[in-house]
Amino acid sequence: MKIEVPIVSAFVDGEAGGNPAGVVLNAERFSSEQKQKIAAAVGLSETAFVSPSKSADIKLEFFTPTQQIAHCGHATIATFSFLKQNGLLVRDRSSKETIDGLRSVNMESDSAYMEQRAPRFETLGEDDLQATLQSLGLAADDLIEGAVPMLVNTGNSFIVIGIRDSKTIKGLKPDFDLIEKLSESLDLIGFYVFSLDGVGDGRDAGTRMFAPRYGILEESATGMAAGPLACYLREQLGMQKHEFTIEQGRWMATPSPSVINVRLTIGNDNGIENLFAGGRGSIKEVVHLDL
Repeated sequence: MKIEVPIVSAFVDGEAGGNPAGVVLNAERFSSEQKQKIAAAVGLSETAFVSPSKSADIKLEFFTPTQQIAHCGHATIATFSFLKQNGLLVRDRSSKETIDGLRSVNMESDSAYMEQRAPRFETLGEDDLQATLQSLGLAADDLIEGAVPMLVNTGNSFIVIGIRDSKTIKGLKPDFDLIEKLSESLDLIGFYVFSLDGVGDGRDAGTRMFAPRYGILEESATGMAAGPLACYLREQLGMQKHEFTIEQGRWMATPSPSVINVRLTIGNDNGIENLFAGGRGSIKEVVHLDL
């Protein structure tokens, strides 16, 4: 069977960069085993599979090269951008069904914004904290003052780690075996490392993301991690904003600059009720596969 897989870069910064994802339409024709085989053949950090849904506008499933995951931010943005640009999306207030429930997705021109849950924060135990620092080659004085590394979940779990200066975050040499071990024991997608130093104009933080547990050593844009970071910046570092702009990918060995916009919904008690993370997708190429 021959299939075409559009490759769409999500969270592009201007007309360049972004994080590419495969988008497979009419995916109901494939078994889970075939979807995994397709994702491995595409070889990107995630590939999205689009099927009909009885409860949402579309059903979305996400596969890394090695396994299925519940959510993927950049593949969601890639999918909805592709559908909108090809006249396949009926309305701008849309929705997706995933293995973890329903989520709203809103379109603004050619940008897509996906819903995430209210944040859950969890303090790391001392052993896990020390192992986290060890895995990144960090000392306590490398951290932003007051920015204690924490597990943050808005649908997926990440450890959020704030680094004082951009030189240190650029020069990280992660121990991927240790990160994978910690990610398994804490049920994480991975580590989201950020700095407030050395970022572009109008950007609140610059980031890097490591997820070896899912076959991703580093990726250039992670919408499901940018959401937790925005919540952390507001509730843990006291940045009293409703909207954050986060850049990623610029500090990778092979840069692919990305920008993720996160909008927080703040309740009457000043707590975060939910959030939408979004950006724009751009079609880059079409891959032809023979299953």
